[in-house]
Amino acid sequence: MPIEIQQPIATNRAWNRPVLPSLSLGGARKPGVQDRIFFTEQLSLLLETGTTLHASLEALSKQTTNLQMAAIIDGLLERVMEGKSFSMALGQYPELFPSSYVHLVEAAEEGGFLDKILHELVSMDEKRAQLKRTVASALSYPVFLLLFSLGVVLFVLMVVFPKFAVMFARIHDELPGTTLFLMGVSELLTQHWLPLSVGLVAGLAALGWWLHTPDGNHALDTLKMKLIFVRTIFLQIYLTQSLRVLGLSLANGVSVMDALASCRDVVPNRIFRQFLVKVEGKVKEGAGFAAAFQEADFIPPTVRQMVTTGEESGSLAHVLGRIADYYERELGRRLATFSRIVEPAMLLVMGVVVGLIVSSLILPIFKLSRAVG
Repeated sequence: MPIEIQQPIATNRAWNRPVLPSLSLGGARKPGVQDRIFFTEQLSLLLETGTTLHASLEALSKQTTNLQMAAIIDGLLERVMEGKSFSMALGQYPELFPSSYVHLVEAAEEGGFLDKILHELVSMDEKRAQLKRTVASALSYPVFLLLFSLGVVLFVLMVVFPKFAVMFARIHDELPGTTLFLMGVSELLTQHWLPLSVGLVAGLAALGWWLHTPDGNHALDTLKMKLIFVRTIFLQIYLTQSLRVLGLSLANGVSVMDALASCRDVVPNRIFRQFLVKVEGKVKEGAGFAAAFQEADFIPPTVRQMVTTGEESGSLAHVLGRIADYYERELGRRLATFSRIVEPAMLLVMGVVVGLIVSSLILPIFKLSRAVG
């Protein structure tokens, strides 16, 4: 008999918080990561309390207020009622449930621990979301400072400098080089702002289009893996994402080949994907999982050694999970350091630029006052 949850009074023993009354924030928006997290968490709880899978899906379908999410849950329920496996049903919605999710659910169904793996999937999604928030938080303030500085400079050049142009005409030959240069830039911006704006927008649009082409995408991925400091940050992100999925998959009975295929969907960088393909090739050849890690120059030596030790000792899944946890913490520390370094550096650059502009205005004024005197 289907179970309906009328009030969110039940408590999840694993997270020690009440069951959420719905799976979404409302509306008919396209379901995203947060919807998947809510769905997975509540389904895990219902299965843990002994509710059958089809009854759990029926209850969750009645709870959600997002029409698209409700349609997805109804589709899952329909396929389960037809006798198909839950993992096969999930595979019909790859945009919401990636292959790593489907493979783990498939292994859990065969092993009879679906509620446990759903709990771990919630944890993995939450860690991935936290990683994105950490990166966004570290970059938001420097980007704000950059845009604010650009706005100040444009205001001075387009509003302030033109007001002094007539005054400085009397001493044009005595003006400092910086003042002449900035006056030239100011004149260019004020007289040709429309074609410059159109050109800038067109250039950015062309760049965005090119970055979405295979060549542009490959160039950007290569840049991420080669630039000093930036390379380290992106590599730690990719290692955290891929090794966490690998460790969780191998620990729960997913085959090495399926686990590696799942990682290709997790990591967006084509260069790193090529590395995962090489790992698959080494496994097919029988050379072992760690062989490809030893041949990859961009993999840190510590990771190579730990992977080799884990494979030899039969604890590869545990080792991969530990490496992912370590790099997640290390990435947080590195981003915090980056933010602390960039903020004063940006303020220093702003001070130099503003000082240069102010001095380019004040020095000619002093010369003009002496000329008048």
